Amino acid sequence: MDYDLIIIGGGPAGAAAGVYAARKQIKTALIAESFGGQSIESNEIQNWIGTKAISGIDLAKNFKEHVEFYADSFVDIKEGERVSKITHTSKDGFLVTTGKNIYKTKTILVTTGGFRKKLEIPGAREFEGKGITYCASCDGPFFADKDVVVIGGGNAAFETAAELLTYCKSVTLISRGEFRADPVTVERVLANSKMKALTNTLPFEIKGDKFAKSLVYQRTAPFVEKAEIAVEGIFVEIGHIPSTSFVEGLIEMNEYKNIKIDHKTQRTSLAGIWAAGDCTDALYHQNNIAAGDAVRALEDIYIELQKMK
Repeated sequence: MDYDLIIIGGGPAGAAAGVYAARKQIKTALIAESFGGQSIESNEIQNWIGTKAISGIDLAKNFKEHVEFYADSFVDIKEGERVSKITHTSKDGFLVTTGKNIYKTKTILVTTGGFRKKLEIPGAREFEGKGITYCASCDGPFFADKDVVVIGGGNAAFETAAELLTYCKSVTLISRGEFRADPVTVERVLANSKMKALTNTLPFEIKGDKFAKSLVYQRTAPFVEKAEIAVEGIFVEIGHIPSTSFVEGLIEMNEYKNIKIDHKTQRTSLAGIWAAGDCTDALYHQNNIAAGDAVRALEDIYIELQKMK
C-alpha cells in the first residue's frame, strides 16, 4: 500500500504525530518496534503535562491507546517492525524497508529517539531504578534534601547538577577527564556552596542493599587513589546515542549522529523527510518537547501534502 506519510518511532513524538496525522486524515503508517521510547524505563514520571504521576509502562500504554483511538482508517500501526533502510525514489517519494515489508510513501517523519549510554561498573545494573537514574527531570524531585552524585563532565552533566542543586542537600560531580561543558556553565554551577566536582575521576563500584548507599571512585590524576562516599542518588550523564543509523548518508547529521533540522519546521536536509524528538539536534530533549516538535512537524507536513494534490 502507498502512504502519504510514514512515521517511524513510537515514543512521545511518534505517538503525538500519529494522533495528529489521524485527525488530519492523512493516510499514514506508524512503524515502531514498540510504544513508549525511553520513558518505559522510568518507574514514575511526574512531568508529563496533564498527569501528576505515571509509570513509564503505563505512559507507553497510553501512547498506543491514544493513537489506536483516533487511527480509524487513516493510520496503520505497524508495531514490532524495525526500519533498516530508507531509499529516495525521486519523484515517487521514498521506500521504507523493515524486516517484514517495504512501504512506499510521499513523506517521512523520523521520531526514533535514542538511548542513554549506561554505566558499566559493579552495582550499576543492580541498583538501576534503586538510586541510579538517567533522567534528572523525571526523577530529581525524589532526591530532595539528599546527597547525590552526577557522573559526567559535559553540558548535560552540569545542567543536571544545576537542576539538582535547587532541592538536593549536596551534589558531587565526577568527570573522567577535564570538564567538557561550556566554561560559563562550569563557573556558574561550581559557584554554588552545595556543589563539589572532581576531574580525572572514574566511578569504580556502587554499593548498597535495597537501594544504592555509596559510590567507590578512583582518581587517575595527579595520583591514583580510591575513595568511597555515602550517596543516596546517582545521576548518570555520560552520553546519548541517537537511533539514526538507518538514515546515515541520506540526510545531514551532526558529529553525534543527531539529525540536523530546521528548528522552525523540523525539516531535514532532504525534502520530504522531517524529524522530531531525541534523534534530532534540538537543544533540549524531553518527552513534552519531543511531542511538541512532532506536532510542529505534522503541521508542516500537512501543508506540504496539500501542495502535492
